[in-house]
Amino acid sequence: MQDLALIGTSILPLALILVFVVLALTGIKVVPQSQEFVVEQFGKYTRTLSAGLHFIVPILNQVRHKVVILERQLEPQEISVITRDNVEVHLTTAVFFRVVDAAKCVYRIANVDQAVKTSVTAIVRATGGQMEFDEVQSKRDYFNEQIREALTEACAVWGIEITRTEVLDVSVDAATRSAMQQQLNAERERRAAVTRAEGDRQAQQLKADAELYTAQKQAEARRVLAEAEAFATEAVGNAIKANGQAALDFEIRKQQVSAMAEVASSPNSKLIVIPTDITKSLGTLSALLEGLAQK
Repeated sequence: MQDLALIGTSILPLALILVFVVLALTGIKVVPQSQEFVVEQFGKYTRTLSAGLHFIVPILNQVRHKVVILERQLEPQEISVITRDNVEVHLTTAVFFRVVDAAKCVYRIANVDQAVKTSVTAIVRATGGQMEFDEVQSKRDYFNEQIREALTEACAVWGIEITRTEVLDVSVDAATRSAMQQQLNAERERRAAVTRAEGDRQAQQLKADAELYTAQKQAEARRVLAEAEAFATEAVGNAIKANGQAALDFEIRKQQVSAMAEVASSPNSKLIVIPTDITKSLGTLSALLEGLAQK
């Protein structure tokens, strides 16, 4: 009996030491870089353990949840949207998010992925309903940014950060596609008609410019000729005023001689009959020149 009591007395300290060591080891927590641990005390949240080495009070504190904080992607989902111009389109979207507050992610929502997916559907429909179909296609960056901002605000209460949203595809049904194709064809025809009309207008403009240029040049030529004739008339008048009848006779005889020269140069002329007064003009032309020179 004494031996048993002695053995029991020696084992008890060892057992206590072993229990202490086990408890101490259970209180040491090593958190991986990609996770955060949520600690509770008697069922109540106390703190969140980030990556690294931590020590908690055994039995009193327990790690209830291990939350992955890596960025993750929801499965792409197709969402039906009616745009502002009443076109039904189907948008295939992808959403990337990560947990930034493990406690909110655990205690505020039961299924994070499903909650984010539901929010995406509601926000995509609301955002797409404010845009026209052409804007949904041509302004995808703006559309993605609007969805991301709205989702970030909606998911903040769950400790979720939306890092990226993408509209992967925009599709319509066959009837809408056919109507759009007809619209595109009509638009192409309209543009072709406008191009042809513009070409005709430019051609008419160029023709009018050419005619105006020609008319201006002809008017300028007539003006110059008129000025020359006026100058010649003035010169003759001055000569007549200075030399009297002799200058007048000279001008008449000169015009007669010029007319005969033109008749003689005609290729159809075979026989030329010169009036008497013309021959006299030829005889007296030199005398008139001498008389004018002497004066």
